[in-house]
Amino acid sequence: MKNILVTVDFHDNEQLLIDKALQLAEKFDSKIWLIHIAAPDPDFVGYDVGPQYIRDNRATELRTEHKQLEAYAEMFKKKGVDADGLLVQGATIEMIMEEAKKLHIDLIIAGHQEHSFLYKAFVGSVSGQIVKKSKIPVLIVPLA
Repeated sequence: MKNILVTVDFHDNEQLLIDKALQLAEKFDSKIWLIHIAAPDPDFVGYDVGPQYIRDNRATELRTEHKQLEAYAEMFKKKGVDADGLLVQGATIEMIMEEAKKLHIDLIIAGHQEHSFLYKAFVGSVSGQIVKKSKIPVLIVPLA
């Protein structure tokens, strides 16, 4: 197992995922790929980008997310594990599958949180969709 992809959503609960990835990477001498899928640009989904302050806020948000991914990767490197962070815009499941294929990923680590019935009905479960679509083994980590 040489390449592990860890999905990060920045909801302050990714430490469990990072700990599990570190444990596996140390055991198997794997490289960690941290990935965050950001919402696509508004014009990608058919909307005008809006006023400048909205574009500025979006750019700031993306820079912050990228810096956080870099900080996580640096933390892995300090512990002797090769790691890189990827910030990708697009449809979540499709981008995870596409990047996993490009990077020759051997294992995907994703978190799962319990949500209400209405949330599941309208949004669904990202981790469940990853399991359904992936031909790569997926480790689902329950998050608090």
